[in-house]
Amino acid sequence: AEGARAFTHNPPQLSVKCPDRYLTYLGAYSSRAPGELEYYRQFCVPEFKNPQKVGCGERGGISPGLNSLARRCFPAIRAKKGVIMVGNETTYDDGRGRRRNVTELLEGAKKANVVLETRQLAMKIFEDYTVSWYWIIIGLVIAMVASLIFIVLLRFLAGIMVWVMIVMVILVLGYGIFHCYLEYAKLKGEAGSDVSLKDLGFQTDLRVYLHLRQTWLAFMIILCIVEVVIILLLIFLRKRILIAIALIKEASRAIGHIMMSLLFPLCTFFLLCLCIAYWASTAVFLSTSNEAIYKVFNETACQFSGQTCKPETFNTSNVTKLCPDAQCLFAFYGGETAYHKYLIVLQFFNVFMFFWLANFVIALGQVTLAGAFASYYWAFKKPDDMPAFPLFSAFGRALRYHTGSLAFGSLILAIVQVIRVTLEYLDHRLKAADNKFAKFLLSCLKCCFWCLEKFIKFLNRNAYIMIAIYGTNFCTSARNAFFLLMRNIIRVAVLDKVTDFLFFLGKLLIVGSVGILAFFFFTQRIKLVQDTAPPLNYYWVPILTVIVGSYLIAHGFFSVYGMCVDTLFLCFCEDLERNDGSPERPYYMSPELSEILLKGNLEPSKSTDSQG
Repeated sequence: AEGARAFTHNPPQLSVKCPDRYLTYLGAYSSRAPGELEYYRQFCVPEFKNPQKVGCGERGGISPGLNSLARRCFPAIRAKKGVIMVGNETTYDDGRGRRRNVTELLEGAKKANVVLETRQLAMKIFEDYTVSWYWIIIGLVIAMVASLIFIVLLRFLAGIMVWVMIVMVILVLGYGIFHCYLEYAKLKGEAGSDVSLKDLGFQTDLRVYLHLRQTWLAFMIILCIVEVVIILLLIFLRKRILIAIALIKEASRAIGHIMMSLLFPLCTFFLLCLCIAYWASTAVFLSTSNEAIYKVFNETACQFSGQTCKPETFNTSNVTKLCPDAQCLFAFYGGETAYHKYLIVLQFFNVFMFFWLANFVIALGQVTLAGAFASYYWAFKKPDDMPAFPLFSAFGRALRYHTGSLAFGSLILAIVQVIRVTLEYLDHRLKAADNKFAKFLLSCLKCCFWCLEKFIKFLNRNAYIMIAIYGTNFCTSARNAFFLLMRNIIRVAVLDKVTDFLFFLGKLLIVGSVGILAFFFFTQRIKLVQDTAPPLNYYWVPILTVIVGSYLIAHGFFSVYGMCVDTLFLCFCEDLERNDGSPERPYYMSPELSEILLKGNLEPSKSTDSQG
């Protein structure tokens, strides 16, 4: 705003001119010389009528002109013998009677330039979205169809699909390594390709990095590490993978009897969108509920100095009579009521409510799916003993009987997440500080609360499964689930986590395949559709959008499988402790599941059974 009060001639390519003499809006308004304000008025927007209401550049009511920076007039800065000057001086009047150093204006101009570059980048990204949005939607539809086909095939060919998935992931990563090596070798000897990433720095056009050999070398090393880690895990877990495949087959049979469960994440997504919309609308309402505050400013002593005033009635008030040099000027946005003083607290409460509602929606989805899949497991004759509509029955039970338990579990998680957000905010504010002890303590707290959040999520997930099975309250269910898992810690390690790893490979396969297809399409490397690809400023914009969207879609489908596996696994552990397989106490698990889970190292010991 203060830079808006200084004045150079406008650059020739811009149509709006600036004042041709040193004159500020405040100086023109307070000047007793006739014609000063009328001269300045020609640089105002046409809508400007009341000169008492707002100063030039204060709220955008007046625009003195344009230049190549922040659409404002700035002093003519020049360097003379290495000294930055305005005219022949190193200081200038800011319009409020204070002399400021030219270096302050230079720093402001640099920051304004950063803002303009960011705005230009945002505009180019927006342009890319406008010309490629339908191709992005097509890519996401392809990801959804691929995920659905994969899930359906997993239902009938679980064993074959898992091994095909493993081989395909290895091949996709192998091709990525080969492609990076080809690009790395192709850039050998080209001018500028040997510049390091550190020397290049940050560039808004990411295509610049693709012309560096170091970029492709980094990609190749990362992919090699991922490839080696996956191969080693597959070698060491080869026997456990067979057991995990049996659990996935059982989950496939459960989902086959409850096919509507694959569409249930859409309901959760819709409810989350409502939560986000509620939070965003409330945040916007709170942030825009401030008012413009005007206060009395004067050069000499005045009893009304600093008091709130109204520009519309200021000239007719007693203030101008008692203090002739007093002015009613804009001070800040906000308010002086109790409501305005606690706006930050209300915004913090709004963030907290968002986390609580979002976690409640996720918990509702988890307990609904757990209830539906538990009804499959505990049906002695599958599927004859299952309810007619297991998913809707589980959803009704969750809303009718377990709302309080879900709200309590979500509240605990929301508190931890809000603390994490607060710690991140403090860490951002302390980046410029030199207190290393405070930074170290803050890093330790962030790490501890990150681990605590992961543990609470894991405990809540299993507690919701126990709620769906027995209908007990949250605390009882969390305690029973925790001790049940601790009594079966070996099974948790070798089964639950192995299936999570296999599902991760499935998501990696879908995202990698769609991402490679999007890369070749948007970079116009597919000859059949080379002319169809839209012209883009940054082709990484639609590619990253397709990759992120594909991951979310694949995660939505695989989350149903993951919840099914976790539910069946917990039911399996509970079944082992409640029953012994005798005619009087038969197992509820299917014969296929008992055949592979009750042999070898997973055979329950007598001591373990006696604890149940």
